[in-house]
Amino acid sequence: MAKPIRQWLDEDVAAVRGKPMRWLSEQYFFRDPNRPVFADASFFFPPADGIVLYAKTVAPDEAIVDIKGRPFSLREAMRLPDFDRPCLVVGIFMTFYDVHINRMPYAGRLGYRELEPIGTHNLPMLGVEKDLLADIAPYTRNADYLFANQRVLNTITSLELGQRYYVLQVADYDVDCITPFNLKQNQVFAQNQRFSQIRYGSQVDLIVPLSARFDFTPLVEVGTHVEGAVDPLVRITPKPTGVAS
Repeated sequence: MAKPIRQWLDEDVAAVRGKPMRWLSEQYFFRDPNRPVFADASFFFPPADGIVLYAKTVAPDEAIVDIKGRPFSLREAMRLPDFDRPCLVVGIFMTFYDVHINRMPYAGRLGYRELEPIGTHNLPMLGVEKDLLADIAPYTRNADYLFANQRVLNTITSLELGQRYYVLQVADYDVDCITPFNLKQNQVFAQNQRFSQIRYGSQVDLIVPLSARFDFTPLVEVGTHVEGAVDPLVRITPKPTGVAS
């Protein structure tokens, strides 16, 4: 269930927060709890468990966030310099305490492309995790990793929506830690079906281009902890006939 960070820490994390790092790494981190897989075409569901860092509509070259005075845009995130669609973007930070299985937000045909790190090594995400868990605030001031780290850009083609949308997976310090469950391209996935896993800390963004047919409305606030396949993330509402975006 979607909860403010403090409530999530008190109710879901408190029991394991004092456990040794070895136990967390070996026994807790790679858990894959059973969750119902159901379809509801009125919503996008979260692609990951984690804390919402941002949820906003931006132009392709507009800053999603500013990090130490440097704007981070859709074109930079996706590494597509010619991308020209305004989009709703929801960024979810997966802490060490989160389930790291990624799920399909909305049914469709999945293709993916791995984008290598810009530098020799991925930058660590620990600064953002400390901000979230210690200061209980969704700061992005230490999110330099968004510019440089290894990532996979998943493109999902939805017949029901009549368009593509994207799930961007960004890896933490370790390279080659994004693991698709099906290596074949253009496979059909049901809504909320498991499709990938990221080891250790990471971030997953849902990117939905605006539509002439539908309105997309975020349902959670920045600073909310969400669970994949459980919490409706974005409401999908058909526009009245003849109304363009």
